[in-house]
Amino acid sequence: FGFRRELCWPRGGGQRGPQRREGGIVPSHLPAMNRAPIKEGEITKTVYSHIMEQQYDQAVKLLNNELQNFPTSRCALSLLGYCYYHMQDFQNAAQTYAQLTQACPEVDEYKLYHVQSLMKAGVYQEAGDVCGTIENSELTERVMLLQAAIAYEQDEVMLARNLLESCSPEAEERQVFEGALLWKEKKYVEAMKLFSEAMNTIGYQADLAYNIALCYYSQKQYGPALKNIAEIIERGVRDHPELSVGALSEGAGGLQARSVGNTTVLKETALVEAFNLKAAIEYMMKNMEAAKDALDDMPPRDESELDAVTLHNQALIEMDDKATEGFRKLNFLLGQHPSPPETFVNLLLLYCKYSYYDLAADILAENAELTYKNMNPQDYEFLDALILAQSSPEEAYRRFDELTAKHIDSLRRGTKHIQDARKNRDQNAVKKHLAEFDAALSNYIPVLMGQAKIYWDMEHYSMVEKIFRQSAEFCSEDESWKLNVAHIFFMQEKYKECIRYYEPFVRKHYDSNLLSVTAIILANLCVAYVMTSANEEAEELMRLVEKEEEKVEDPNKPIYHLCIINLVIGTLYCTKGNFEFGISRIMKSLEPYERKIGVDTWYYAKRCFLALGETLGKNMILLKDEAYDEIINFLDAAAQVGKGIATTINPLESQENAPPKRTVSTEARLLKRFFLKMRD
Repeated sequence: FGFRRELCWPRGGGQRGPQRREGGIVPSHLPAMNRAPIKEGEITKTVYSHIMEQQYDQAVKLLNNELQNFPTSRCALSLLGYCYYHMQDFQNAAQTYAQLTQACPEVDEYKLYHVQSLMKAGVYQEAGDVCGTIENSELTERVMLLQAAIAYEQDEVMLARNLLESCSPEAEERQVFEGALLWKEKKYVEAMKLFSEAMNTIGYQADLAYNIALCYYSQKQYGPALKNIAEIIERGVRDHPELSVGALSEGAGGLQARSVGNTTVLKETALVEAFNLKAAIEYMMKNMEAAKDALDDMPPRDESELDAVTLHNQALIEMDDKATEGFRKLNFLLGQHPSPPETFVNLLLLYCKYSYYDLAADILAENAELTYKNMNPQDYEFLDALILAQSSPEEAYRRFDELTAKHIDSLRRGTKHIQDARKNRDQNAVKKHLAEFDAALSNYIPVLMGQAKIYWDMEHYSMVEKIFRQSAEFCSEDESWKLNVAHIFFMQEKYKECIRYYEPFVRKHYDSNLLSVTAIILANLCVAYVMTSANEEAEELMRLVEKEEEKVEDPNKPIYHLCIINLVIGTLYCTKGNFEFGISRIMKSLEPYERKIGVDTWYYAKRCFLALGETLGKNMILLKDEAYDEIINFLDAAAQVGKGIATTINPLESQENAPPKRTVSTEARLLKRFFLKMRD
């Protein structure tokens, strides 16, 4: 039973949102330093050389050394703030400009730079307060634009629009800002029109092309969005080869590509935003490998240099393979201010997915303000019921039932709207209402799964089937609904019925990529074939899976599909009491041992060995000496290859390069000891 997970694209606060030009507010004042501790003019020359070559980190080192001798130097502080800002280290830039405004309170331009640094750092309240201290009438226009930008970032669209109306920026800048406000109001077509007009006027700009792609994405028009993204990437690669696009994915031997840093050039190309948006589109289209490739193709940066959105998206994309890293990144982001708004909801969902309900409850309790800000009421009610199900299943079921009633009402209204639009032959309305119905259905499915899971955990499968039958009116065409119905029939040993649901789904992937089907679905279908005496179909499916596995080019990539199918079939024979055939099938399924023995495969294999041991201990069966020899030889091999393979995984506790506490090798030796004792 899956949960909805959303990539943190693209909403205003989380990533950059539509780009706005801010009227030359970027600090650009570069006064000469008036002191040089070594040689007259030497440090000034060196600092300016670094700045001209955009080597801001080198300039920062020299300036910090200078400030140790002259802590209130106006020149050093001004240059340092400028460097921090262009390194996109906005927190340090804000601190530096705060010092500068204290040292030179009469210079309002420094206050302006302080405001912009605070805004970029997400400290909107303080930025607004500093705006109120700027008294220079010549800066009024720029202050109001900054106040409008602060209101925009805080989702105060009306205030931002009123402030924009009160000042008179250049026509193109007004168009871009107005487009950004329309995007916030979800008026994507109107916003895109303004961005396009601005680009026609001033020529191609990467940030405007990104805004247009973002509008297409928001309308779920992924083709045109990808076209605009491709142009951004193509221009970035052609005009700036020094940004090393694709270096991470092309790197050989696991070598880390050299970081290009957060340079002004990188910002101007909008490559980071383009690759993140591309990853979001691939994620929404269920192309996980392509989404991961999009993030890997990004210009290389150290983890400490990554923006919040990239870090969030990396965590989400890699969660299945590196859950520990994913949780670490999401928890880090949640502690930052601001963090992408999706961080909070996704962390909660992932905690629930991995059954860390106590941690999910703690996160909810500790971040009450985010609950109101970043979650809609229905999502909150869903998560609350999901967490409650662990301690009070009856109350949780009642809450899920109330949520279900709300969703069913919404779906029925949607159905009526579609029918009315078809009667009126209004194709645009039909298209709109169909999209709304699909969105409503995608919101209902997790509620249905959460409600059914209560009885699933109790192994009350007939009740689970009843819940799914009640939802068939709206969900019968949904893929996840059909697969879960198949699982329910399988658990009730209604094999013919489960084949009816599994088979069409699996056959759809015969000509594309059979290995993209979850292994347990293939295994369950094979078992259902065997139990209905359709052995030829089972063998044919296993042959197809074997052929697909042979096509995999990467020898280091673990492929477990055929292994899991044989494990499940072997387990089936063991549950029916035919241990000799079942155990031999399980041992065969794990060959070659160095590639097939892993945490999950060992977990299911050892359960059958333990069941055999229990049956032997009760003197219910006898094993031949040859069978004992095969088992002991297998356990010797497992002990040899399993020295570094843990038997359990806790994504919250496991540490990289830390030795596992309990290994396959340890458990294999214990099992071997038991079977030697039973044989003797």
